[in-house]
Amino acid sequence: MTHPVLKSGAVAVVTGGASGIGLVAAERFAALGLKVAIVDLGADKLAGAATRVAAVAAGGAADVAAFEVDVSKRDEVEDLKDKVLARFGGVDVVMNNAGIGPGSAILGSPEAWHKVIGTNLWGIINGCQVFVPEMIASGKPGLVINTGSKQGITTPPGDPAYNVSKAGVKVFTEALEHELRNTAGGRITAHLLIPGFVFTPLTAHGRVEKPAGAWTPEQTVDFMLDHLSAGDFYILCPDNDAPRALDAKRILWAAGDIVENRPPLSRWHKDFGQAFADFVNKG
Repeated sequence: MTHPVLKSGAVAVVTGGASGIGLVAAERFAALGLKVAIVDLGADKLAGAATRVAAVAAGGAADVAAFEVDVSKRDEVEDLKDKVLARFGGVDVVMNNAGIGPGSAILGSPEAWHKVIGTNLWGIINGCQVFVPEMIASGKPGLVINTGSKQGITTPPGDPAYNVSKAGVKVFTEALEHELRNTAGGRITAHLLIPGFVFTPLTAHGRVEKPAGAWTPEQTVDFMLDHLSAGDFYILCPDNDAPRALDAKRILWAAGDIVENRPPLSRWHKDFGQAFADFVNKG
């Protein structure tokens, strides 16, 4: 069973659509009969992605368009909307998936922080603010899927700019869904995709073979489609290292730092490591 919006003739815009999760999502949408706008950076990468998606699209290349856009720049996203409307006549699905993670330090380069937050958070804000009003005005059902991360919930040490950006995506998408469900006559729903460890160009770090603990982009997108059909807002993906039960314990422990007045990130604090292990292993 598929979500009723994901049907022949509908139009999907997928940012970060030339590789990884975005590319597989674009392929799945095309295979379901949707027309797909693939959005990314890199002309050669986009051309290859468009060819791959067109191979499974009902109308072939006529149902696929590729656009080189920096989603952190509002004017480029506005221009993208105009081009998609001119090509396909409307938009029914927006998957704000573009993301980067070049690494950061808490007192490190401001350039890295601006780049990560610009793409990962402002890219999603821009995508929603530019496309969603038009989707609401159409009166048709629609979907917004924003790609977050478990790192935006449990915020492990190591890449704080990425964590901040993805925590912002979670908060923004929750507020968006609240707004949409309280919009008179509104038929658009928002959903937060929370991938686990997925083997993509973002996580490969030079590796060419998938680590045993990682899921493939195909597994992640198929899981997403199943949970969109179920109407889930939080699409919390497991992987081969972390089943749902372990994710739940990690998320509850992170929230417990505030409730129990523990030190921040106590899961990685030398005085609380055993307490966390006991919490995970109990019951």
